[in-house]
Amino acid sequence: MATAAQANKKQAPRKQTGEVYYNPIFDELGFPSDPANLYRETVGAMLLAAELMGLSHELQIILAQPKNEIMVNFPVKMDNGKYKLFKGYRVQHNNAIGPYKGGLRFHPDVHLDDVKSLAFLMTMKCSLAQLPYGGGKGGIKIDPRKHSRTEMERIVRRFTAAIAHDIGPDYDIPAPDVGSGSQHMAWIADTYSSITEGSGKNGMAVVTGKPVEIGGSLGREKATGQGVIDVLEEMLPEIGLKGRLKNATVSVLGFGNVGSWAGRLAQDKGAKMLTVADHTGAIKNDKGIDAHDLAKHVMATGGVANYKGAAKCSLEEFYKTKVDVLIPAALEQMIDKQQAEWINCTVVAEGANAPTTPAGERVLNGKGVEVIPAILANAGGVTVSYFEWLQNKSAESWDLDRVDTNLNKHMVKAAQMTRVARQRYKCNLRTAAYIAALERLKNVYEQRGIFP
Repeated sequence: MATAAQANKKQAPRKQTGEVYYNPIFDELGFPSDPANLYRETVGAMLLAAELMGLSHELQIILAQPKNEIMVNFPVKMDNGKYKLFKGYRVQHNNAIGPYKGGLRFHPDVHLDDVKSLAFLMTMKCSLAQLPYGGGKGGIKIDPRKHSRTEMERIVRRFTAAIAHDIGPDYDIPAPDVGSGSQHMAWIADTYSSITEGSGKNGMAVVTGKPVEIGGSLGREKATGQGVIDVLEEMLPEIGLKGRLKNATVSVLGFGNVGSWAGRLAQDKGAKMLTVADHTGAIKNDKGIDAHDLAKHVMATGGVANYKGAAKCSLEEFYKTKVDVLIPAALEQMIDKQQAEWINCTVVAEGANAPTTPAGERVLNGKGVEVIPAILANAGGVTVSYFEWLQNKSAESWDLDRVDTNLNKHMVKAAQMTRVARQRYKCNLRTAAYIAALERLKNVYEQRGIFP
């Protein structure tokens, strides 16, 4: 039997003590009991903001769980003639503002709670960026590096067939994510158009991140990295770097699409990249690493290891290297308590989704490190995806200057909204970004109501 003290603790108001944030909604909705569960962590950050702004209980529980969770198992014939069964997901979190929108991740560690977390973050990100979308996310539990091009085409097309009636240009629009790219999106669009009533430009609008030749947008490849840089340029003067990125020092964790573009664009703004780490190791050069040259090396070899323009270093040394800006652009939960204790920077700009755990963020906050959250910093990808969708819908094509100009407007507006919320509620940037996103969702629900 629980003691009175234990019972009082369980029924206590929402609070954060030690390393565990507890909210009664976790029990009400049957959340996993593990405090390190990614979905519990991401929703917990939103609930902290919701409590601070006084968001109603009904909206808190609506936003704490996705509307639909789709899981499919599908067989695919391999090159050797044998069949293999694959598991795929599509989670549709919320569509109060507009169609579900979010990427497809191809990774061996893909599982339901991760996909739910990413779909939830997409809802918040789209709301903050002032896009007419809700959040969705999906993926296949697979290591794409272990399959031939012909196998990947069959896998992607078969997955598309399995979820074809759960997506659509006006209902749910997937996009690339970790492990997927424009070629995969081309196969999805072609398959969808072939097996549904969607045809022409409307059928191809079922996904974004397509090759430019079949309706993709200029600037989409660099969009997420570009958004990180646009937000940094807007936020750094307030944080303390008056010169913005000019002469700033930078470290990048993960040098895939997002990290490499963030590194290259930061360098073009006058920053110096001192350290880089990815799944192949970590490298360092106190005189600066040429981000453009490193990107070519990674494209050719698959990772930063053995790059001749920098020396190999340990992950601990990577984190402990003093820089102005650290850009985590790899996977979720990469910066936990230990990594946060090592980190020696002024600003962490989250290029990846949920790279910082609550325990890690508490350490960073205690050290005075500002954390620009993912729902603000990495919203550039979905913003340019929105531009691609608009171009498909209207049968037109924007030039790169128009794309970059409009992207900057959305990112600056989102940063300004976050700044206003922080000043009003006297909170950190993550909580402020959630408050700004929730304000828009609150206004939408007030107008729409809750059916019936």
